[in-house]
Amino acid sequence: MSHVHIFDTTLRDGTQGESVQLSINEKIHVAHLLDELGVDYIEGGWPGSNPRDEGFFTEAKKERFNHAKLTAFGATRRAGTPCDHDPSLQSLIAAEVPAVAIFGKSSVFQVEEILRITPEHNLELILDTVQWLKGRVDELVYDAEHFFDGYKENPEYAVQCLQAAVEGGADFLALCDTNGGTMPWEIERIVKEMGARFPQTKIGIHAHNDAECGVANALAAVRGGATMVQGTINGYGERCGNSNLISIIPALELKMGHTALLPGKLSQLTHIARSFDEIINQVPDGRQPYVGRSAFAHKAGMHVNAVMKTPTSYEHVTPESVGNERRILISDLSGRSNLAFKAKELGVDLDDGAETREALNRIKELENEGYQFEEAEASLQLLLAEARGQRPRYFRVLEADVNAVLVDALRPEDGRTANTRAVLRLAFGDREASNVSHGNGPVNALGKAMHRILREYYPQVSDVRLTDYKVRIVNTGEGTGAAVRVLIRATDGQREWGTVGVSRNVVEASWAAMVDSYEYRLLRDNVPVLEAPAAE
Repeated sequence: MSHVHIFDTTLRDGTQGESVQLSINEKIHVAHLLDELGVDYIEGGWPGSNPRDEGFFTEAKKERFNHAKLTAFGATRRAGTPCDHDPSLQSLIAAEVPAVAIFGKSSVFQVEEILRITPEHNLELILDTVQWLKGRVDELVYDAEHFFDGYKENPEYAVQCLQAAVEGGADFLALCDTNGGTMPWEIERIVKEMGARFPQTKIGIHAHNDAECGVANALAAVRGGATMVQGTINGYGERCGNSNLISIIPALELKMGHTALLPGKLSQLTHIARSFDEIINQVPDGRQPYVGRSAFAHKAGMHVNAVMKTPTSYEHVTPESVGNERRILISDLSGRSNLAFKAKELGVDLDDGAETREALNRIKELENEGYQFEEAEASLQLLLAEARGQRPRYFRVLEADVNAVLVDALRPEDGRTANTRAVLRLAFGDREASNVSHGNGPVNALGKAMHRILREYYPQVSDVRLTDYKVRIVNTGEGTGAAVRVLIRATDGQREWGTVGVSRNVVEASWAAMVDSYEYRLLRDNVPVLEAPAAE
């Protein structure tokens, strides 16, 4: 098994992606995550371009990285400025890192139209810069920007640019598909040709995803002989992003027989992918290969039946190999196998006969009304308990009244805001309790009232907090009269669960989901139903 060097540029190229912002401390944190994962190079940024990256390299000197080589990024020297006087190059040396990546143009078009210099002058810049840096750093990666476009435009000149870098002493030639439009078969062919031209120099690939080929192009380059792959966590980067290392790494290790990470680290992949999304405050892509929540989610009854017998019938790798998990979804497409698996997962004993059929039929009826249980497993567990005649009713609703007083939205100078009041009256056995609460909307006011009553009678729910609230129109086209589906996420500080409600009245749908949230918390801990209020 040959080793493919993983060059992570999340902290540099990845931060050029829209909505990606990292503080210095966050960059340090991500660098340690990558080092623990076992990538070979961590490109920390361009110290000569902005204060944040300069600050990162200053702080990074205080840190210890066990495996990865921290790498600083920069450009060839400015035209007319010697290397000794180029401040950007000086900042690379000041970073005091074991590796440096330097980029230069490989396209006549880019040289003449963007740099506005002659092709010959560009060759001088490459040679001078690489040679100067190589005498001052341990390892140098030369990024041949716009290489594939330049090679197709003028192959002789593109090769001359690589030759200048090789003569300067570059350790790696990273061929860049900067515009992201090259096809995989072109990548493989050209990488093979460059390997034959420069047999003594290692070849790398830097691909972008503008044609949805970033991962495919990286793997094609490895087939062509590349031994370094540059990319980012989850494919973040400028425009459509960079090639996604989270998909590339398992493909290299599980499909192509290469090593890419330290031994035993592949199972951390899902954790790393989701941690990074959390750090940059992005919702993880549920459909992302290998690490997404849906990557090993099965819904069709036939599929679930097969997976329960032999997982490889519908899974190309084991979820555990990349740190993910198998999920069985319940919907109107489900069969008895889905329900049996999910019930077992939830710790519910269903028989093989009437209970299962009744529960499955009820689920399909509810799905037809607009319910979805894929993100509402707490509601599903309550439904299964009801099918077995074992769902407790912890309280009865005697009155639930919500009033909202609106203000003139066109006259904000009045300084008034909408005022909503909820009146709630619940029964616990033969005792009643009521509460009047105000909120910024009907759901908020009703939720406050319910929480205040329930925590007095069931102290176990005192720590329940609603963390997310989503409303989705079920039957589009009916305007404000459409049915809506409300999904709620709740937590007690230790665990998190989801519930669902559906109605043509958004408050009623929200109420149903909130009731499930509290009743699930009580059912989960086997709290007995109260016939009288808790002792004071």
